[in-house]
Amino acid sequence: MSVVAEKEARKGRLPELFLTILALAIIDTAYVLAYTGTGGNGLPENFVPIAILGAGAALAAHIIIRHVAPYADAVLLPAALLLNGLGLVMIYRIDETADTSAVTSQLVLSGVGIVLMVATVVALRDHRLLRRITWTSLVAGVVLLVLPMVPGLGKTVYGARIWISLAGFTYQPAELAKVFFAVFFAGYLVTERDNLSLAGPKVLGLQLPKPSHMLPLLAVWIISLGVLALERDFGTALLFFGLFVAMLYVATDRVSWLVIGAGMSIVGVSAIVKAMPHIQARFNAWQHAFDPEVYNSQYGSYQLVQGIFGMANGGLFGTGFGQGHPTLSFAANSDLIIASFGEEIGLVGLMALLTIYFLIVMRGMRITIHLHDGFGKLLASGLSFTIALQSFIVVGGVTRLIPLTGLAMPFLAHGGSALLTNWIIIGLLLRMSEAARRPASATPVPVPTAEELGDIPFLAKDSSRGDDLNETQVVKLS
Repeated sequence: MSVVAEKEARKGRLPELFLTILALAIIDTAYVLAYTGTGGNGLPENFVPIAILGAGAALAAHIIIRHVAPYADAVLLPAALLLNGLGLVMIYRIDETADTSAVTSQLVLSGVGIVLMVATVVALRDHRLLRRITWTSLVAGVVLLVLPMVPGLGKTVYGARIWISLAGFTYQPAELAKVFFAVFFAGYLVTERDNLSLAGPKVLGLQLPKPSHMLPLLAVWIISLGVLALERDFGTALLFFGLFVAMLYVATDRVSWLVIGAGMSIVGVSAIVKAMPHIQARFNAWQHAFDPEVYNSQYGSYQLVQGIFGMANGGLFGTGFGQGHPTLSFAANSDLIIASFGEEIGLVGLMALLTIYFLIVMRGMRITIHLHDGFGKLLASGLSFTIALQSFIVVGGVTRLIPLTGLAMPFLAHGGSALLTNWIIIGLLLRMSEAARRPASATPVPVPTAEELGDIPFLAKDSSRGDDLNETQVVKLS
């Protein structure tokens, strides 16, 4: 075994502990800066109990994870913790100016999210067991998507019917649906990838798949358009379809699927935009954001333009926590929290923030390389793509690269639906990273069956050793 492989097999106890302490220090410093920036002197009155509570939750999560999954990735927990903590700081800062109390509920939900993440790592001893619920996951995902359409249960907020209200609590079920769809896509594609990889007719130099194998893509396309049409949720429709196409490319290594997916997205969205005034208004606000008529109209570009003005005011290094005016933007602590950060920490700080997301996604993709089973490779890539795509859709909307949607920035934005779901995703990635990094001699691991494993063509090389996986590590399905 090479030196690189030996490093991969190390437990991440000390690195994760150091990074967790560093993340806590950054969060506490930002909290103090936000307090003093909004007119406070010294330390906030509740600084000590909150700092102790936060440190206790983070360190308890670290200890439990290192006990049940000692070889899990050491970066995922601190990175997610840092984003969550900075989001709390910005929500608190906006509360101080807007005289609201959103940070209290978000703080409680953050604790619940960490508990769910730990519970996921503890309860799921082998990620391959999720393959048994492939079709159950499809049903669960579809049910969650249609729940907001149930009379008396769903509710319309700002033109989009994506929420449900139950026992006094509101929840966005599409957030949890993305995890179920990722499980289904992974289970389906690892079984059908050989068929989907078969070459069909060649058009303009591009090798297309056989027409009969287009049915899964068409089905997901129709579901995505249905979500967009019925619930007026452009962001979720784009996320689900983009997730499936990305996982399809990982499974087959065929660029043709990306081209077909992009073409179908353009055609479908264009048709919906022309047919639905609400969606058309969003595109009109995107294309003509600075026109006075569009700026002042209902469902116009006021929210988008105020966010752009705020980021422009922040410049390169920002105004400093508490020194900007993010509350001039509507939904400054949720849909436009990226613009709020852009104003107060500037372009440099915002790029550093986005780098943390990039780090989470890259660690997730690294898991796909080191895992030895096809289902795990696809699931890890799908969950990583979920965070990447959602971040892109949110940042792209705020910066006017694409139309503004109602998706929440993972870990940062106010709202429990996205926060809880993304902590569960971190738990799944941690469990899969432990399986990927665990040395064969560490603990006895049951030999998986041929049904539980599958070789993904372009991820079949184990970069930690620099050689191809042998037959005991990869079982190809016939």
